[in-house]
Amino acid sequence: MHVTELFSLKGKTAIVTGGGRGLGEQMAIAFAEAGANVVVCSRKVENCVEVSEKLKQLGVESLALKCDVTNPDDVKQVVEATLEKFGSIDILVNNSGATWGSPVEEMPLEAFQKVINVNLVGTFLMSQTVGKIMIEQKAGKIINIASAAGLRGSNPEVMNTIGYNTSKAGVINFTRDLAAKWGKHNIHVNAIAPGFFPTKMSKVLLEKYGDKILDGTPLGRYGTDKDIKGVALFLAAPASDFVTGEVIVVDGGALTY
Repeated sequence: MHVTELFSLKGKTAIVTGGGRGLGEQMAIAFAEAGANVVVCSRKVENCVEVSEKLKQLGVESLALKCDVTNPDDVKQVVEATLEKFGSIDILVNNSGATWGSPVEEMPLEAFQKVINVNLVGTFLMSQTVGKIMIEQKAGKIINIASAAGLRGSNPEVMNTIGYNTSKAGVINFTRDLAAKWGKHNIHVNAIAPGFFPTKMSKVLLEKYGDKILDGTPLGRYGTDKDIKGVALFLAAPASDFVTGEVIVVDGGALTY
């Protein structure tokens, strides 16, 4: 297979949750640039509509759908609408996420539960529902967006977000275990663990602690759109057909310190 074919998504269909902004938008654009039709969904459908229009300008088809990934009915509707429009689901990116900053001893239970529900339960619901389709197809790529924060403890002066860190650690082992369970169906399950990228979720944190974060990053910069797009495309494309159960850390080397 020619190297360009290894990274082609022509004729494929992808769903990207949380696709209306940030990393989700960047990955959706990468898939469209590689030839895939892309469904972007999130609770704020207005943002998804804007992204969907950008994707169509790249010469592919796209849908923008409203979806709360913690709501089984919403998840089912997204899957049904995708199948009705495109006939298959080849790629799923579980990117929808939430966080809550608070000292552990003061964090409200409902805040902790909300973060777990969005980041971990939502990943389970989307994977389970889409996975049933992929099992019938005998093929599929699932990419879970974890975090470098799910691989270690975090300085409370920078990230006092135990619910987020805990949920992302759960996503990492969910990825490994699901890869073990569904490999027999030719379903690849991998995760990306980003470090610090300038997004709406990280904006305040970077403004307050940017110098400290960069001091702890060997490459001395934040992630950019090209940094996430390349990794996501690799995991979605035939280039990764012998890779499953892996977590690719994209953090500028911060975990080496």
